[in-house]
Amino acid sequence: MTVGHAPPEFAPDISPISELEEVVSAARTGSGRRARVPRWLRRTIGPLLLLVTWQLLSSTGVLPADVLASPGTIARAGGELIADGTLPHAMGVSLQRVAAGLLLGGAIGISLALVSGLSRLGEDLVDATVQMLRTVPWVGLIPLFIIWLGIGEAPKVALIALGVAFHLYLNVYAGIRGVDAQLVEAGESLGLGRWGLIRHVVLPGALPGAMTGLRYSLATAWLALVFGESINADAGIGFLMNQAREFFRTDVIVVCLVVYAFLGLLADAVVRTLERLLLQWRPTFTGQ
Repeated sequence: MTVGHAPPEFAPDISPISELEEVVSAARTGSGRRARVPRWLRRTIGPLLLLVTWQLLSSTGVLPADVLASPGTIARAGGELIADGTLPHAMGVSLQRVAAGLLLGGAIGISLALVSGLSRLGEDLVDATVQMLRTVPWVGLIPLFIIWLGIGEAPKVALIALGVAFHLYLNVYAGIRGVDAQLVEAGESLGLGRWGLIRHVVLPGALPGAMTGLRYSLATAWLALVFGESINADAGIGFLMNQAREFFRTDVIVVCLVVYAFLGLLADAVVRTLERLLLQWRPTFTGQ
């Protein structure tokens, strides 16, 4: 007598592929819901909540005016400074100092990084000295700058240039040495000489690091400007802050800090634009 096998019971399809399709579908649905709210609106929620909380604390007296002025008082002070031309003039002076320091420091930092990154002899001659100097607190050099350069514009620009140069040197140097050796070998196999490899392989490969260094350099430039404008300055945003400190004007101090933050965001937006233009060949992860 033969024993028959019972037909297999029907089982639902729970293969890994089906589960993956469900997860992807759910992720797309979730991202579609998030896309209904504009991204710029989502990014402003945090700052708006901070302002509302700040105003409530000031209105209820929890945050005294002599400790920190309310957002309304700060807005009125900013309007007055703009109306009488004080703030635009200060911004113009500070921007000139940052631009001069950025150009000078950028030229020095990039030049040293190229010498050190493209040549072993250059690395032996340059890198150890730069690594030693960058550990010295550059703010501590202000007294020497005053002795060497006086109390005019030169020490302010030199302080900014010093902070900018180190950031650009480190990131450009790391970008050059981080280029894939296989790309260099491929360029050599295609007949590229030394300068051809530098132009078509090494420098494009180091460009992401240079953009990162530029972003750090801009942040350092604004920080150095604050210290630099404390050196006998008679104009600029730092000069306004020093004046406001003497008269306990917290509203003017916060206005100057807001201006610093705005200029920093503007500079970062410029760098992001440059990255989109110069690094179109490099696909990156933009978040989910």
